[in-house]
Amino acid sequence: MLYKRSSELFAKAQQVLPGGVNSPVRAFNAVGGNPIFIKEAAGAYLTDEDGRKYIDYIASWGPLILGHAYPPVIEAVTERAKKGTSFGIPTEVEVQIAELAVAMVPNIDKIRFVNSGTEACMSAIRLARGYTGREKIIKFIGCYHGHSDAFLIEAGSGGATFGTPNSPGVTQGTAKDTLLANYNDLASVKALFEANPQQIAGVIIEPVAGNMGCVLPQEGFLEGLRQLCTENGSLLIFDEVMTGFRLAKGGAQEVFGIRADIVTFGKVIGGGLPVGAFAANKEIMSYLAPEGPVYQAGTLSGNPLAMSAGLAMLTALNEHPEVYESLAKKTAYLHQGFEEVLQRAGIPHQINSFGSMFTLFFTESPVTNFVSSSKSDTQRFKRYFHGMLREGIYLPPSSFESYFLNDAITYDDLDKTIKALNRVVLEL
Repeated sequence: MLYKRSSELFAKAQQVLPGGVNSPVRAFNAVGGNPIFIKEAAGAYLTDEDGRKYIDYIASWGPLILGHAYPPVIEAVTERAKKGTSFGIPTEVEVQIAELAVAMVPNIDKIRFVNSGTEACMSAIRLARGYTGREKIIKFIGCYHGHSDAFLIEAGSGGATFGTPNSPGVTQGTAKDTLLANYNDLASVKALFEANPQQIAGVIIEPVAGNMGCVLPQEGFLEGLRQLCTENGSLLIFDEVMTGFRLAKGGAQEVFGIRADIVTFGKVIGGGLPVGAFAANKEIMSYLAPEGPVYQAGTLSGNPLAMSAGLAMLTALNEHPEVYESLAKKTAYLHQGFEEVLQRAGIPHQINSFGSMFTLFFTESPVTNFVSSSKSDTQRFKRYFHGMLREGIYLPPSSFESYFLNDAITYDDLDKTIKALNRVVLEL
């Protein structure tokens, strides 16, 4: 039995954890079977509890851009832990990482650290409402901004995977203030502004979507959102929990040349530890307590252990920006290799990739939004996922998730992955 130890652990986990997991997509409900349990990881590789080794294409869902157990991060965390893990009192390292983040990202003056991407997006929406004095927000069907109530309205990722995008427990009162638009459809956004004059506090978007698979903004889409927000006195919020510090030092704002009013971060900014953040210019951030009336707090926010990990990661990226070109080339190499294999096999597919983000969709139609993403053949994806897993390739266990490459992956690893696909296509 390939996954004997993992299966035993999952049986135990189901007795004490809801569904046997602490985050739904880990349960393999979208692909069938039992999840594997990881014992350790280094560089580009995961090792499970049965001793099997995998090339990792999720990188802890994005943060481990330089690979697992990256030495400078491990050293920073180890040394910090010796001095205490949390005080609930200010520390110098909070100031150091804040200064670095503000220097790396365009169009922000101040940043507030929190403990997750969910918390960052939730706080950004509260700040936008407090700053504008308005209540409604616009989000895009298929974009996922965490599991706070305001966002679990036609959510992508985990919600879409289980076919229940409207989560029980979210009140109708909350839902009425979340307006839904279609990704890459400016007309749908304009219609919402026209139907709700002077009521929309902000528009929140993943500038490159990662939770309906990797979906790119079409030409002019982000620029159009910026113009609509400016014309209507609303704030444009970039959810860069995935793209921040991954697409470039300055994230999507730098790549696309678009100025967002509020930006949220997570993943990479924590170097593998639980960290989120939101940032804006001085005027907007002055509305945040203790300077202003919009309340937000957290005992573990900015804790020295997480800040030390994040500082080590951002320092490495700031000093070695060539990593972004390296990752883009590796992603393009994987894209081309997959394309050639699937074309030879005659399997309908679309591949979306941008920077170090990548998704294979089993569909003939271009994937530009949640509707087209949903047309992907999920049964074929299940066979593909388990076939690659047997080959020692760990992919997201859902067709609604982006892959994330890490720079510890070598071209030999990429070749092994492409050869694995060449064998797996026989089962598809």
